Amino acid sequence: MSVVGPRLEYGKPKLRLSTFFDEVYDVGPDDIPVFKLFLDGKWVTASTNETFDIDTPIDDSVIARAQKAGEKDMELAIDVAKENQRRIRDIAAISRIEIFHMAVEFMKEKVQDFVETLMLEAGKPRRDALGEVKATIDRMQLTMEEARKIFGEYIPGDWSEDTVGKIALVIHEPVGVVGAIGPFNYPLYIPAAKIIPALLSGNSVVVKPASDDPISQLLFARVLHEAGLPHGCLNVVTGPGKIASLLASSDKVRLVSFTGSTATGKELYRASTIKPMHLELGGKALAIVLDDADLDLAAKKCVEGSLKNAGQRCDAISVVLVQNSVADVFVEKLLKEVDAWKFGDPRDPDVMMGPLINRRAVEYVYGLVKDALEKGAKLLRGGRYWGCYFEPTVLDMVPLEAKIVWEETFGPVIPIVRINNEDDAIEISQKSRYGLDSCVFTNNFYRMWKVAKRLQVGEVTINDLPKHGVGFFPFGGIKDSGIGREGIGYSIDEMTVLKTIVFNLEPAGLGKVKKAL
Repeated sequence: MSVVGPRLEYGKPKLRLSTFFDEVYDVGPDDIPVFKLFLDGKWVTASTNETFDIDTPIDDSVIARAQKAGEKDMELAIDVAKENQRRIRDIAAISRIEIFHMAVEFMKEKVQDFVETLMLEAGKPRRDALGEVKATIDRMQLTMEEARKIFGEYIPGDWSEDTVGKIALVIHEPVGVVGAIGPFNYPLYIPAAKIIPALLSGNSVVVKPASDDPISQLLFARVLHEAGLPHGCLNVVTGPGKIASLLASSDKVRLVSFTGSTATGKELYRASTIKPMHLELGGKALAIVLDDADLDLAAKKCVEGSLKNAGQRCDAISVVLVQNSVADVFVEKLLKEVDAWKFGDPRDPDVMMGPLINRRAVEYVYGLVKDALEKGAKLLRGGRYWGCYFEPTVLDMVPLEAKIVWEETFGPVIPIVRINNEDDAIEISQKSRYGLDSCVFTNNFYRMWKVAKRLQVGEVTINDLPKHGVGFFPFGGIKDSGIGREGIGYSIDEMTVLKTIVFNLEPAGLGKVKKAL
């Protein structure tokens, strides 16, 4: 594992985009691009006449500025979305799918623009940035599969005495305006995974990207607009987090889909009017390594699950629970895997892990590590930081009293807790306030079934790290990890409402008749 910060040979980070995106931004007098809002199919400045800096975690330099929208801009975006929802609802569903297929072609042509943007604004290594772009393309290519959820249902009434002579159609209808609030860790894909099913099912959308890295979402809006998305059906508003609460409190917004911290999710929930809320919140994924596991596999997967995207994933492995009888061997294998991860400037094509999103994140992670060490944990690797870079860190013998066992880490730390058996692991899991993901490594079917059934989480993975990917398998949390499910088809369920249409066939003599007994 090499430890480096920004590489001088790559020069000062500078965002360069192809001419396809020229209308998305202006260039300021200091040669820094100033990005605009996307409202009603137009690229406009905020009513506040204010902007905010977008720093790159590579070296903390300013690479762009974005509009600092106010409440007036968000209210306008909501009004525009409500007024124009009919534009997306009234076009044929197959035409909506064709819009996404056209957007796929544009994104394939502009892959490098998206990759470079994600590397600079989010500090993602090239391989991770490319993976996020590919996932967004894959999600759009799966719209035909997702559309199957909109087909509806026919129910004959003659199976119940009070509905004899009648039939019913149960159909999916769009909720109306969807508010989509994205996180910083996957600034392109996660909002896109909300936008795509929302538009596909005939809703209009207002998007509030994360302020740390909103640029990729603005580029995505440009692609969808060029692909033929009707004006006003997608609106992107950048600015302070407080304006996102208007999406929850507005009666005109009929569903809010938010991915982010549990604290912010609870604030949105309290601010909400009577409407569905889809919340994917914090996670504390446990990796349970039992004594009959393939330890080479477990070590490799635990490291990947902890260090990928610098641990800034809601499904990241953030505690490893390993049985005492194999703990020493497992830790030795895990350290070899950690040492193989190259860490540093994400512009280096060989780097596997880059910086955290900002210095606040680094300080938070360091505080958790420091607390664990003070309570008796042993530092086996890492623990140092500079700027936004935090070393891949391994802690062994972590006591249950340490905060890092219970709080979401969102950083590249692998805390190892030694346990006696799977019952200890289950007990720890059940005490957690989170319930998004966990995984178990074992080659015994009955043990994996026992653990999977008793873990209080939305998804359990056997012999692999948790990873939501494009959502081909549904995912979502329980307890403080959220409400609702995302995934191909499952997101459609969240973004549509059921309408039952009952037909009385008796006047025409078409309905079945109940025989007298």
